[in-house]
Amino acid sequence: MSDDTGYQRQTIINLHISGIDADTIALQLDIAKEQVDAVISDYQKEEEKKARSATAVTSAPTLSSFPLDGLVDKEEAVKQAQERVWKALKFEPEFDLSREETQAILEKFAKSKVEFVILHIDLVGSTKLSMTLPADRLANIVQAFTQEMSIVIRAYGGFILKYVGDAILAFFLADWDNLRVPCQNAVACANAMIKVMQQGINPILNQYDYPELNVRVGIDVGDNVVVQYGWDTTTLEDGRVIRKPHLDILGYTISVTAKMTTLAMPGQVVVGEFVYEALADEQKGLFKPLVVSTEVWEYMSDYTGKVYQLYGSV
Repeated sequence: MSDDTGYQRQTIINLHISGIDADTIALQLDIAKEQVDAVISDYQKEEEKKARSATAVTSAPTLSSFPLDGLVDKEEAVKQAQERVWKALKFEPEFDLSREETQAILEKFAKSKVEFVILHIDLVGSTKLSMTLPADRLANIVQAFTQEMSIVIRAYGGFILKYVGDAILAFFLADWDNLRVPCQNAVACANAMIKVMQQGINPILNQYDYPELNVRVGIDVGDNVVVQYGWDTTTLEDGRVIRKPHLDILGYTISVTAKMTTLAMPGQVVVGEFVYEALADEQKGLFKPLVVSTEVWEYMSDYTGKVYQLYGSV
């Protein structure tokens, strides 16, 4: 397909999505209506295929379909984190986590709206660390943090969306008709990450005269749109070039969750009211309403018409 043909096809699709009928599109572009109909038909078939794939992903049994807290050995996770961090500080750090599973999930939902539980975790006081630590020691700390937190996220059925400086954005597959399991897993994941940080990573950092680290976590749920930003290109040793779509998530939930994280105290988890209401009573008992000034937090709930309530772990 030439660039001109590809551009014309995308223009037809954009006009179709905007609600313009085929006759008008053909008239505006000065092309035959049959050509417009063919492009629209192909586009609709592609969208139906994506919808079926997305449905298959969300309905298929995955780790995120089941409560996982009872299956994760948190004491063993702490022990393994200590061993990996010790090796990273003693020898050369290793970071061999793959985002292929994340890529596969996002490709299924490309250009679609989907429900995700969003988890955002970041290091507290990293700016001060960057001003006081040599670059190599700072890099070791951030690498240990990102690797160990990523391992815990995967253990609870989550997917790493991206690393943003000293923060990690992750998501859990969700369904508005059954939010309890993904919300429970996300909250249990957050508590496990804090435990691994406090009991697994910090004791090893202390041995090597590194400062202790604190984290804070925000969790919320909502609709998101998976969008493509160009292509990631890789050249193999044999000269072949592989292109994969560079995918990301857009949505109100991302912004809200990142803001929620800034309101958390070190070692605290902050959740939105949708997440809180989805939790079992036992998990709800771990939280209390977070009192925040409307000057700092003014997000309104579309359902209640009131300020969106936050809850902080106690």
